[in-house]
Amino acid sequence: MPNPSGVWVVAACFNEQDVITTFIDRVLAVPGVHQLVLIDDGSRDATVERILTWQAQHQEAPITLLELTRNFGKEAAMLAGLDYVAGRCEAAVLIDSDLQHPPELIKLMVAEWRAGAEVVTAVRDDRDQESRLKVASASWFYRVFNRLVDSIQLQEGAGDYRLLDAPVVEALIRLRESSRFSKGLLPWTGYRSVELPYQRVSRVGGTTSWSPLKLFGYAFDGIFSFSVLPLKVWSVIGACVSLLSLIYALVIVLDTLLTGVDVPGYATLSVAILFLGGIQLIGIGVLGEYIGRIYVEAKARPHYFIRCIHHS
Repeated sequence: MPNPSGVWVVAACFNEQDVITTFIDRVLAVPGVHQLVLIDDGSRDATVERILTWQAQHQEAPITLLELTRNFGKEAAMLAGLDYVAGRCEAAVLIDSDLQHPPELIKLMVAEWRAGAEVVTAVRDDRDQESRLKVASASWFYRVFNRLVDSIQLQEGAGDYRLLDAPVVEALIRLRESSRFSKGLLPWTGYRSVELPYQRVSRVGGTTSWSPLKLFGYAFDGIFSFSVLPLKVWSVIGACVSLLSLIYALVIVLDTLLTGVDVPGYATLSVAILFLGGIQLIGIGVLGEYIGRIYVEAKARPHYFIRCIHHS
């Protein structure tokens, strides 16, 4: 492997045929970009064909395409890119290929890195053009996460748009867990971060693959990957329910002693059974989330497979 050189840009692609060539042009127009590495995460449209056509028309351009065998997910695609650039670059920039991350910010990132920053994180400002619901739900997630997790704190508005020094890249690729949550893995490594504000714009083409359900699941992945507090909470809930049951039992005993035997109604009994059954099922569900993650980790399957690597 040649000596590490320059700043490499890593971008995952999934069904981005409408914007991918514009993205490539804007990234390669940024001064200081040594190489652009695109990872196609099993696109079902013409994304790969348009990248290959662009490569054929610009044979001297510093661009590499890693074509994965199927859709493994954004986290796996970013890991594939980091695996590829590790040892080749002096710094790597992670960026989305949908143009919601302005490539022109890379120039400022590189300046901060050359000034000594280990990590440069792009943080969305108050002029974010996303929907109010999405912004509000993201803000809610950061607050909940930071309350539940003691080991790290997430910066609100910080996403995957970051510049990583070479040692940071090496540290991240050593973390091979299956349920990856990069927003948490990076601060967990402990490297110092410099923040740069930016305005996240609306998509200029295509549609997002992140449905509300997927975002909801991704949020839970982050919480379950970094906190065992949800497990501990159910011990407290169980103790509270047991205490309330004991108090209610004492009330029934006293009422029977003072007023005689009472025949309770079926409604009260049904509500109690349904309530306790629901509590138990939720607790089992939380336990199942952790057991499921243990099951996935125990299989230790590779995060991705690469069908082909295309060089310009």
